[in-house]
Amino acid sequence: MKVGFIGLGNVGGKLSGSLLRNGIDLTVHDLNPELVTDFVSRGAKQADGPAQLMRDCDAVITCLPSPTASDAVMQQMLPEVTAGKIWMEMSTTDEEEVKRLGAMVMGRGGAAVDCPVSGGCHRAATGNISIFAGCDRATFEQIAPFLKTMGRRILHTGDLGSASVLKVVTNYLATANLVTCCEALVTAKAAGMDLNTTYEAMKISSGTSFVHETESQVILNGSRDISFTMDLVKKDAGLFQQVADRHNVPLEISPKLVDIFDDGINRFGERCYSPNIIKRLEEATGLDIRAPGFPPEMLDDEPEEPGYEVIPQGRPLKAAE
Repeated sequence: MKVGFIGLGNVGGKLSGSLLRNGIDLTVHDLNPELVTDFVSRGAKQADGPAQLMRDCDAVITCLPSPTASDAVMQQMLPEVTAGKIWMEMSTTDEEEVKRLGAMVMGRGGAAVDCPVSGGCHRAATGNISIFAGCDRATFEQIAPFLKTMGRRILHTGDLGSASVLKVVTNYLATANLVTCCEALVTAKAAGMDLNTTYEAMKISSGTSFVHETESQVILNGSRDISFTMDLVKKDAGLFQQVADRHNVPLEISPKLVDIFDDGINRFGERCYSPNIIKRLEEATGLDIRAPGFPPEMLDDEPEEPGYEVIPQGRPLKAAE
């Protein structure tokens, strides 16, 4: 199968790089010509635009910064959708929006999948990231080889839209954990604790988490570079809140997180790295939350391995329909 990829940015560039590195017949498109030139120099083909990608490829993947961008691209691709074509949306987007666009694709005989990733940009670079996939089982079986090339742990979440719900749920948890890690580190420093020791105490205890073991390291280094910015946190938090509002869930912590990042954006700018949300507490206390020996960015030191499907606990593997 020929694969097209639209969106070669921070995450998309890494995911499409895994496809190219593993010998997939790849054609790319991005508004930044320098990114496209780099991929062509490594063996990818170049498309003139989204319409050509959908016309020439069997499956087209989009990895874009907003639902608005995905809609604009889809309007260009849609006339070229025919039976057998597959659209794979890897952007973090709204459940209702991916269903709306997916219905257009399926109305023309194609198949649609929402398949966002989770696990950190450093794992996207090595093909070790996790991927959720929302679609019918038969389509999942078709695209599984590509998903297992881009990621390690692949979860079929159910129908179209289900993956987008779970993506914003998990991003919400990561955001809440980032804020609590910031509060824990600042409080420990204020109490006179050594921050290197504090990091290890949190890591080996019931308080540990993926966020602590990654983002706390770049916080303590001072770079705060986790390749994710405050505007993206705000977007994802808003998408999670929309899901809750749609189903009449009276959340208490979520609105507070939105307020915290609104304040962070007002103070430090929307493109500021998200772990810099700790600066609100550093400024309030006059404390410097840095310590020696931590890296400026996270690198995945695990070897690249073939991906595999994760089967939900208590549920047998469902055969293709």
